[in-house]
Amino acid sequence: MYKKGLKLIIASTRKNIPEALNSKIKSLNYLNNILAKIEATEAGADEAVMINADGFVAECTSENIFVVKNGVIYTPPGYVGLLEGITRGAVIEIARSMGLDMRIDLLNSHDLFVADECFLTGTGAEMIAAVEINGRVIGNGKPGPFTTKLLAAFRELTKVDGTPIYQGLAKENSRHSRIVKAN
Repeated sequence: MYKKGLKLIIASTRKNIPEALNSKIKSLNYLNNILAKIEATEAGADEAVMINADGFVAECTSENIFVVKNGVIYTPPGYVGLLEGITRGAVIEIARSMGLDMRIDLLNSHDLFVADECFLTGTGAEMIAAVEINGRVIGNGKPGPFTTKLLAAFRELTKVDGTPIYQGLAKENSRHSRIVKAN
């Protein structure tokens, strides 16, 4: 998927309005996201883009979304109803530190259809290109140069920054399996 990119659809299921459920709160209330993901699966897509009640792009079912157009990188602002992810924030910082034109601005469906590139960010996905939306090819149908450059920089960052994984866990799991086998 990282080499060939994802296929997206724009879901008919809308994001909850922030006044009803604040998207900045990471909760277990993801029913509309689940319904949108089911829509994507049934349409043969990998992921669904969710639109808010005002018709603006918010996020995907479990990732944030970015588009590149004419050398400018865009991602929606938090107030449209997205969870401002840690990976999203890291990619914004990386883009700005590289001197790239990074803007947080409103996006609509048309912006996705005419994008030169599109990519998603999330804890599980890290950063992954989207190459098609609603059956329309994005750019040349392959992960683009901005996506590739930012992904390489993001992966370099994860080698030197972030929360260290507890190394003792592997030893504890190994010890536990020996105890279970002995019993």
